[in-house]
Amino acid sequence: MTAALVAEGVRKSYGDVTALDGVSLEIDPGEVFGLVGPNGAGKTTLVRALTGTTEVEGEISVLGSAPDRVEESQIGLLPQSFSPAGRLTARELARQYAGLYDEARDPDAVLADVGIDGETAEQWYETLSGGQQRRVCVAIALVNDPDVLFLDEPTTGIDPAGRRALWGLLEDLASGGTTVLLTSHSMAEVERLSDRVGFLSDGRLVARGPPRELVEAHGGRSRLLFETDASPTTLDASGAGYDVSARNGHLVVEDVGPREIGDVVAAFESQGVEFESLTWKQPDLEDVYLELTGTSFEEAER
Repeated sequence: MTAALVAEGVRKSYGDVTALDGVSLEIDPGEVFGLVGPNGAGKTTLVRALTGTTEVEGEISVLGSAPDRVEESQIGLLPQSFSPAGRLTARELARQYAGLYDEARDPDAVLADVGIDGETAEQWYETLSGGQQRRVCVAIALVNDPDVLFLDEPTTGIDPAGRRALWGLLEDLASGGTTVLLTSHSMAEVERLSDRVGFLSDGRLVARGPPRELVEAHGGRSRLLFETDASPTTLDASGAGYDVSARNGHLVVEDVGPREIGDVVAAFESQGVEFESLTWKQPDLEDVYLELTGTSFEEAER
């Protein structure tokens, strides 16, 4: 199988700042590849390299050709910041962009796919809510029925129900053979949609693989989080043997299985620890990022 997207040893610098530092990856046809990293990690630069909008060192191919030789109708792109004409209706915008291609999907059908129809499709873009505007932008990226789809934060501002509907749409597109490169700050979104995930940190691809395999290899064990002002030394002093730390206003007890929750709670209560809530948490992609980079995703964003 010929890869749909290939990057080999891609490097890019802006003055003294290294945006990409030898990134290599291959994405298969019909695969959803989630690209994860904080702002400044190199995600946007890599997307620009793959779409041929910035020059880089290294080798890039899209559908077997150099990016600038690929038919525009084969590529769909939704950037994080995209502002179409505000005084056109959603339907007019979809039709306008469909008119750029010799063959395009029915604009009304594409709008309906993203949940924009009826009176909403007749509203000016600038009068739509932020979530509705983002849905229109997704429709514009899909109207040419692309073979490769680049999506940068596609569900920003969309309500939970609409987000789940778009997830289903993207899953259907991938099942039909569309290759999707997804960048997102939502680990839940990436884990739900992606066949494989790549972690970017300081311009380097530090790991890639199926989400579940990455979690199993790097995510650690399950943990119990207590919302409390108590000191992390409280349980240590009890001799209970639990590994306790403080993190973001919580006491975190590591390596706690579901059958041990009651024992940990009893140990807290025996020490007079008061807490507002407790949460049992299994490892996820955020834990993988922390393990691989030494920094939590939230801290890296800041």
